[in-house]
Amino acid sequence: MSDWLTRWPARLATSAAIAVAFATCARPHAPVARGGKAPDLRIGLVVAAPGATVSGEAEVAAVAGGEPVFRLLPGQQVTLRPEGLALNVSGGPARGRYESLSFVSLTPGRFLLVNGRPYRGVADAYIRNAALYVVNRLSVEEYLRGVVSAEMGRRAPNEIQALESQAVVSRTYALGNRGRYASSGFDIGTDISDQAYGGVTAETEQGNDAVRNTQGIVLTYGGKLIRAFFHSTCGYATAAPEEAFRQITSTPYLRSVSDRKPRGGYYCEISPRFRWRVEWDADTLARILRRTAPAQPGIERERIDRVRDIRVTRTGPSGRVMEVRVRVSAGELILLSPDIRTILRTPSGDPLGSTAFQLHTRTGPEGLVITAAGAGWGHGVGFCQWGAVGRARAGQDYRTIVRTYFPGAEVTRWY
Repeated sequence: MSDWLTRWPARLATSAAIAVAFATCARPHAPVARGGKAPDLRIGLVVAAPGATVSGEAEVAAVAGGEPVFRLLPGQQVTLRPEGLALNVSGGPARGRYESLSFVSLTPGRFLLVNGRPYRGVADAYIRNAALYVVNRLSVEEYLRGVVSAEMGRRAPNEIQALESQAVVSRTYALGNRGRYASSGFDIGTDISDQAYGGVTAETEQGNDAVRNTQGIVLTYGGKLIRAFFHSTCGYATAAPEEAFRQITSTPYLRSVSDRKPRGGYYCEISPRFRWRVEWDADTLARILRRTAPAQPGIERERIDRVRDIRVTRTGPSGRVMEVRVRVSAGELILLSPDIRTILRTPSGDPLGSTAFQLHTRTGPEGLVITAAGAGWGHGVGFCQWGAVGRARAGQDYRTIVRTYFPGAEVTRWY
């Protein structure tokens, strides 16, 4: 046995981080309960991928079945790939096939690298359905360090309360969504389907302070974690959930809230996406609809020719568009929220910024021209990030800001 393996037990005794690495890979979480310490989260860094690399800023240990199997020195890297039901490891000092592996940095303050990006905590690698998964396992407070500034960017000194608001909302979201992807072995992802997570690279001193200053604080209603939705820019008022999602309806804390300032204007008007405009000619919109429109009774996609007319036929509580009717030669297409943003795509192929828009038509030299004049960015439900920045500039603290966007919710210390 090599000398480093002989010394391994003594090193384990002095390092809580290494002890964590011996836990079963991708184990299921117990329900979140109030009290105690910050719970762990499992973040899907690499999901159903053909491969990934792991290395470290300092020495890294790899553990399989509760036993150390190899280490990586600084500069050494292994490549992980699926091979049937096994995890194939190549490169560096290790080659072999494993059921799963857990990687942990042996030096405090130095981090693991997954695909070249540094992360706190442990990286668990395993195979599901012949594809590779690498999951970052760490405490929710460590996780939030890589979220707050990734979501909000760097902020001026008079905007720090917006960062603390984001920390509370993101903590509530993370704890409320533990186990969301349990069948794949992790809790939440790294992109806007959940919330942005960039690991250590995304951390800032401001963001870390916001996490520390709000440690353990969440939003609750009736003693339970709320559904903490958030978005970039509401435009004038937040959306009622039924305007943006299926099977989610308004609640006392989740409903349309005005973003108007007491003396006029809106708190989120500082957003670069506060107002937007998209224009189509009839032929361009028809080509888009042939790709994006859902199946309609009696109208085959190839029969969606030049758009003859388009109009908004139903709006929701905040005034957002919930139904659009498009007349083509073969009949009338009915477009319903929440799919309208991904159906009425821009000429460049991007989804519409929001469903808070008005449609205008005019006849030009080439025929019908359609314009969508819009407000805000994102689904519009819950916490408005740019509105929070505007409210922080106006002197509101984080407790006031989050309670405004989630009326009736309580700011609660969870642990």
